[in-house]
Amino acid sequence: MAFYIYNTLKRKREVFKPINEGLVKIYTCGPTVYDFSHIGNFRTFLFEDILKRWLIHLGYNVYHAMNITDVDDKTIAKSISENVPLKKITDRYTSSFMEDLVWLNILPADEYPCATDYVNQMIDMIKILLDKGNAYVHDDGSVYFNISSYSEYGRLSRIKLINKNIRSRINSDEYNKDSAQDFVLWKIWKENDGDIYWDSPWGRGRPGWHI
Repeated sequence: MAFYIYNTLKRKREVFKPINEGLVKIYTCGPTVYDFSHIGNFRTFLFEDILKRWLIHLGYNVYHAMNITDVDDKTIAKSISENVPLKKITDRYTSSFMEDLVWLNILPADEYPCATDYVNQMIDMIKILLDKGNAYVHDDGSVYFNISSYSEYGRLSRIKLINKNIRSRINSDEYNKDSAQDFVLWKIWKENDGDIYWDSPWGRGRPGWHI
């Protein structure tokens, strides 16, 4: 039975063919654990579950990783506002999320990597982007991705870089998906971040959501 899937890059349906025969690896964005997940969040997770179940039905061995975003503007703000350690906040809402998955009968992922467990790897990735000229260090020590350095930027979402010479930056973890702006990869520590930071070659700080 042929399984067709929409190729966003080519804008057309194609017969699905895995990279490795019989094995499908799926990476999906999980929750940002600063609050309880709502029905809109679970619409996404339910769709992913249907896709995964269908692949299993077709006979594929499916390996699924779903990340947990446990450090970003929202989790830090919650930690500061409640005067509670970041990990206590994120553990609370991660646990609630897992309970909701069981209640909704969503198949569990094989791995739930947390962002805070991979900060060193993200620092290494940022170093590579700097070495390649795809990123730069701003005056305040934050590191940004230079979208004008990558000719394919915006191809998938069809964002047009109207003027590559005008550089605008976004330091927030929130962004307008229809705009083209250099985005932060490493956010330098600010006083309102409290004790939430990691050491890096560019100073104390934390990864930006986008990395």
